[in-house]
Amino acid sequence: MKIHFILKLFCAFGLILSSLSVLNAQNGIIEYRGKVIDGKTKKALESASLIVDVSNISTITNSEGEFLLKVPSAIKEFKIVVSLLGYTTQTVSKNSLTENNNLIQLKEAVTALSEVNIAAYKDASNLVKLVFDKRMRKERQNELYMTGFYRESVKRRNRNVSLTEAVINILKQPNSTNQPDIVKLGKARKSTDYKRLDTVSVKLQGGPFSTLYLDIMKYPEFIFTTETFNSYIFSFDAPTSINNRQVFVVNFKPRTSGLNLNYYGKLYIDAEAISLVSAEYALDVSNKAKTKNLLVKKKPKSIVVYPLEATYKVDYQRKDDLWFYSYASLYLRFKVNKKRQLFNKVYALSSELAITDWELNTHNKKINPKERLKPSVIISDAISGFSDVDFWGKYNVIEPDKSIETAIEKIQKNIKKQDD
Repeated sequence: MKIHFILKLFCAFGLILSSLSVLNAQNGIIEYRGKVIDGKTKKALESASLIVDVSNISTITNSEGEFLLKVPSAIKEFKIVVSLLGYTTQTVSKNSLTENNNLIQLKEAVTALSEVNIAAYKDASNLVKLVFDKRMRKERQNELYMTGFYRESVKRRNRNVSLTEAVINILKQPNSTNQPDIVKLGKARKSTDYKRLDTVSVKLQGGPFSTLYLDIMKYPEFIFTTETFNSYIFSFDAPTSINNRQVFVVNFKPRTSGLNLNYYGKLYIDAEAISLVSAEYALDVSNKAKTKNLLVKKKPKSIVVYPLEATYKVDYQRKDDLWFYSYASLYLRFKVNKKRQLFNKVYALSSELAITDWELNTHNKKINPKERLKPSVIISDAISGFSDVDFWGKYNVIEPDKSIETAIEKIQKNIKKQDD
């Protein structure tokens, strides 16, 4: 498949940043860039949440701790609330922010839940059952209208062969209903090197729904069903905290290898609200017979796909006693075996979805059926977006880390080469 390149590049990176600042200021947006680090070790902190306190506007840090937060200039006074599991929440006032080079240091939280707190639930499985029983409580009945940023990259060895980025809108359905979430694609850009990626023969289980389905409070059937719950062993780990609130940590693993799919990991549960704060887990890929072809939507008979690693993460945010899905990511590494081919190919797929704004859907916003994304969607190429420095405009996105920046730079060079 040949990719056609359209637009020209802007010049130097410094000029690009300057142009963007002017453009966004004219569009009523003020940008704040910076980095979140551990105050003691100075280590960059990934997936730290930054929320504008007088709104639901937010972003998260990338793998190098960097962030870009866009705030409407109409919001005159605000504070940024910076939080991360295991750290004391930091509040930063607007007056102490600059447009670039903000350095925010978080201190590791010291948390000690008493044995009485833990003993109240007799064992960890009772606590987890209570979390899932409470997932349909009254304050979760509202439909939410969300804006999110989705990024998906596929690597062959250490080289990016596909990059997809998109702003999406989500009608997030209440946990109490069986209605699935509804997704609309806003802006998107994608580039794929088809010479290095066998997407013609193998369609991966990617796309925004792959991260949306990690919301185990909405879709518990993807990991804990009524039938499989008792097949897991739950145990307490050392407690932690987030947003200056105490958090139970519960480990889980299968009792035997008898489940169709075996997961193991950690659940982080707010000790006061008994609500899920975060979950980190992985698929046991040791049994090839059970997991082969698990990661693909479509493939020819001559190909077998074996997962080598599959890890998942989902985070929830609390506002005014309302808990909502705020971030999810997955990492899949897999091997593609093809008949009559001497060497197997190993790929890695990373995807993440961050909710950057949301509101209660009190105005009954709708997404036209014709605009709705299907779970099986494969976002089509829109490479020209990589040459537009203000492509995202007012939307908050996750800052690209160095590997993604390198991939974007290569795409831009190809655009320029084709245009010349």
